[in-house]
Amino acid sequence: MRFSHHVPEGDTHERAVCDDCGYVAYENPKIVVGSVVVHAGQALLCRRAIEPRRGYWTLPAGYLELQETVEEGAQREAFEEATARITLDGILAVFSISRIGQVQVIFRARFDGTPTFAPGVESLDVQLFGWDAIPWNELAFPSVHWSLNAWHAMGDGALGAPAGNPASDRRGTSPEVPLEAAP
Repeated sequence: MRFSHHVPEGDTHERAVCDDCGYVAYENPKIVVGSVVVHAGQALLCRRAIEPRRGYWTLPAGYLELQETVEEGAQREAFEEATARITLDGILAVFSISRIGQVQVIFRARFDGTPTFAPGVESLDVQLFGWDAIPWNELAFPSVHWSLNAWHAMGDGALGAPAGNPASDRRGTSPEVPLEAAP
């Protein structure tokens, strides 16, 4: 296939379009999932072992995988980066970061049972930090600041119930419309 970039007929954005068959190769934002894992008024941070921003502190977070829900992805990332098993309390924040084509879904979470954590393969170190001990000048990304500030502003209070998939189809796998949602 040979691609050229132009605005396809009926579209408003320049796209990569196959010169032979007209196939449009859409590029869409990446979804990042993660969590502010909280225990006794402290938040879990991971010191990055990978680029970008190696050596800086971040939340356990990363790209959502195919065939994974945002909840599953946040839990997987906490385990990969901090070997932590977590329970999600709910969505803390959703950030649109258009300059790098990301949408970040950040949860507030807590440890499953006794807090246990250690560096995973993508982390040099993991630690719990109280608000006054957070290494603010060593945080990897602006969204880490935003997430921690959202956690601090919200505290342990109720997050509310964000809209999501119906209980009868939590993973969005049914091609049928549930009867209660039919017009």
